[in-house]
Amino acid sequence: MTEDSENSDNASEHSTEETEEQADDVTSENKDEKEETVTFKDLGVVDVLCEACGELKWKNPSKIQKEAIPVALEGKDIIGLAETGSGKTGAFALPILQALLENPQRYFALILTPTRELAFQISEQFEALGASIGVKCAVIVGGMDMVAQALMLSKKPHIIIATPGRLVDHLENTKGFNLKALKFLVMDEADRILNMDFEVEVDKILRVIPRERRTYLFSATMTKKVQKLQRASLRDPVKVEVSTKYQTVDKLQQYYLFIPLKYKDVYLVHIINELSGNSFIVFVSTCAGALRAALLLRALGVAAVPLHGQMSQQRRLAALNKFKTKARSVLICTDVASRGLDIPHVDVVVNLDIPLHSKDYIHRVGRTARAGRAGKAITFVSQYDVELYQRIEQLIGKQLPLYPSEESEVLLLQERVAEAQRLTKIEMKELEDKKSQKGKKRGAESDDDTEEAAGVRRRMRGHKHARGGKRKR
Repeated sequence: MTEDSENSDNASEHSTEETEEQADDVTSENKDEKEETVTFKDLGVVDVLCEACGELKWKNPSKIQKEAIPVALEGKDIIGLAETGSGKTGAFALPILQALLENPQRYFALILTPTRELAFQISEQFEALGASIGVKCAVIVGGMDMVAQALMLSKKPHIIIATPGRLVDHLENTKGFNLKALKFLVMDEADRILNMDFEVEVDKILRVIPRERRTYLFSATMTKKVQKLQRASLRDPVKVEVSTKYQTVDKLQQYYLFIPLKYKDVYLVHIINELSGNSFIVFVSTCAGALRAALLLRALGVAAVPLHGQMSQQRRLAALNKFKTKARSVLICTDVASRGLDIPHVDVVVNLDIPLHSKDYIHRVGRTARAGRAGKAITFVSQYDVELYQRIEQLIGKQLPLYPSEESEVLLLQERVAEAQRLTKIEMKELEDKKSQKGKKRGAESDDDTEEAAGVRRRMRGHKHARGGKRKR
């Protein structure tokens, strides 16, 4: 540690070329480093937590952490805006753990997140940072057993990380569970939580937690619905802003490909072949699309795994783990995975289907080029997507370059891909039939999640056919 700080001090005094090279390449702001090297200790973080940061290899605080942690330690409410992959979780986890050290108490903080995967990831960070002080966390999300979760809650964890819907279920149905003593409320990806998806649930939660508390709102994108934020009852909050415009990270190379819709699959296979050895996240717009693309790539010998809302929670986590451990090089997912997931080794993000909401583009491409690493994002634009694509360019304030590709070279794959598409169609049909068979046997019980009603409707239809058209009048 001392050598590092000496180097950076030298860099600030003499700014010689040698010491500049020694300065950590990972940080994207060498200029800032020359001016001053701020440590977590300088921000007011206690020694125990500074050591925990050291063990997690967090050398210096990121921009958002520099801005937010001192304000949070003063006990103020915060609205934090920062690009994805900038260390937002650390910016609220450290002040909460420090307050917990000063005043140990059960049910101390509640972290609300829009997706389950993000909830598990935040929990991992809290447990890693609080390992030496014995912090207990509980993750309360849909798709898991309510009874097991009620047991976890009865052990009174310090930190609860939850999706709003399932938390409301527990507040209403689990005996002896309430949040009347809560000291901290954090909404991560606040724009999406405060949006329409979770409005009713958030209102219910705000009604049952104390007014005397600290509230932090963090997000990469913040909508202008300030009334909603006030309703989330922040008291004279401090706005901590690291990104003024909707931002994508500097080290991210973004491209677009303008191609006819019918050639999307061929181009996807071409890019995966051309950049083989990298890990990919491919974003699609529907659950069926994710499954179809995964089956197609598997038929062509590419190790792909799907992740979407109709998978059970266990399967989702299994899929994520396969990708994280590099057992699979391609993860094909819907927007379930576009927010907050920190998978360090994503090299390329491909938008096979363009996102309907241009803000989702920022979150999608934010899966790569995280924490100072470089990354590529390629967006497929078909003849039907031009308007959506223009909106994205308008939002990020720059025109993207065309991804270089030789059409004649790409179309050599056409025959193999067409054969794989034919096999995929047959396989999709078989899976569909299997599902309806299951529906007949087990009624409405299935692998599917409650997040997507489509699967339920399909099963109900299968169930009606099973009864041989007899209907009760």
